[in-house]
Amino acid sequence: MEKANIVTLLIIIVALPVLMTPVLMYVCRISDRLRNGLAVVTSAVTFILTLMLYPFIRDGGVLQQSLFEILPNLEISIRLDILSFSLAALASFIWFLCTVYSLDYMAKEHACSRYYPVLIFTLGACQGIFFAGDLFSLFVFFELMSIIAYILVIHEQTEEALKAGYKYLVMTIIGGLALFFGIIIVFEIGGTVSLGVGTIIGESSLLGLVAFICFLIGFGMKAGMFPLHVWLPDAHPVAPSPASALLSGVMLKTGAYGLMRVIFNVYSIDMLKESGWMVILAVLAIITILLGSAVALTQYDIKRRLAYSSISQLGYILLGLSILNNNAITGATFHIFSHAFMKSALFLVAGAIIWKTGKRNVNDFKGLGRQMPITMGAFSLAALAMIGIPPLNGFLSKWTLALGALDAGIPGYVLVLLISSLLNALYYLPIIIPAFFEQPEG
Repeated sequence: MEKANIVTLLIIIVALPVLMTPVLMYVCRISDRLRNGLAVVTSAVTFILTLMLYPFIRDGGVLQQSLFEILPNLEISIRLDILSFSLAALASFIWFLCTVYSLDYMAKEHACSRYYPVLIFTLGACQGIFFAGDLFSLFVFFELMSIIAYILVIHEQTEEALKAGYKYLVMTIIGGLALFFGIIIVFEIGGTVSLGVGTIIGESSLLGLVAFICFLIGFGMKAGMFPLHVWLPDAHPVAPSPASALLSGVMLKTGAYGLMRVIFNVYSIDMLKESGWMVILAVLAIITILLGSAVALTQYDIKRRLAYSSISQLGYILLGLSILNNNAITGATFHIFSHAFMKSALFLVAGAIIWKTGKRNVNDFKGLGRQMPITMGAFSLAALAMIGIPPLNGFLSKWTLALGALDAGIPGYVLVLLISSLLNALYYLPIIIPAFFEQPEG
């Protein structure tokens, strides 16, 4: 595939969902069925076009292309490599599934003429994040995604949803400002914010540390990292279930992706190891893992329990990034994919249960496995994977993370993973077992 064709394809992948948003808004006046069909087709075409990039990256190809310059050394650019391709393909595939799921789920809901255009626009913003070639482009798409996702959070327009949306918006603004300051510092130190120049900050300095902390705040907020997680358990339960699946399955991963780009494309790996800065990330990751799992035990609303579980699971990814060796990074990257499928499935199943039965309290799920065997079967499979039962994907990612911790000579991290898996079992098995082996009350 020629370079010009790849660049054109990348632009189309990002622009198609964005350009289809006003089309969907116009079609809303004509036909709901046509609107829904266009939303599904747009997400499907975006996924197919993303897959068409595979021949280029199959052998390790990397493309960095500037689109236009805003100021000297400050530009809008795109970058294609194995990481950006993989996450973009993952995001567009899950987006397609959630859009199809929305057809029935949103049929009972109000304001669908607002929901579908916002859903598709957010897809374009996510693709823009994954294909951004510099920190400024990443920041622009990151803020677009964060702000437009606010509309998905408050979709129900209840008092609870508006309060959760307000908290989400405040945290988004804080994270965006921190991210902006971090980018300014990197530009001041290195004279560029391009992700294609190799190491920008190679020496330890106070300014470099401030920028690192700013990136932790900006991207950590979106990834649900402690103590910036406070918006997540409120926002996920009030959003429509397909939006919750995307918030947890895809949008949280944009924060982890941003941190990966900063660690591997902005800073020197040797400098990060020698400076001890990664200890900050490791401590926050461990607290995130244990806190998310512990608080999930106390939640009886199914979507709030899943939201706190997401906080814990994102901690695995952050912990893997903090270790900085091959096995740890492999485990962290694979857990992005594992969690995307597992948690999206769990939120979609939770939505199906609420849609069908109106039940949200996990204590009311007794006998539900006989009433909805396929649905609860899917929930059970995803939950067992989250616990880390072999040979499911959750086990494989945790196993690789544990190997990375042992390679680094930090067996204490393995203990954290084991404790978290035990806590996962304590809040998932009490849902699965009564659903299949107990009779409903009354």
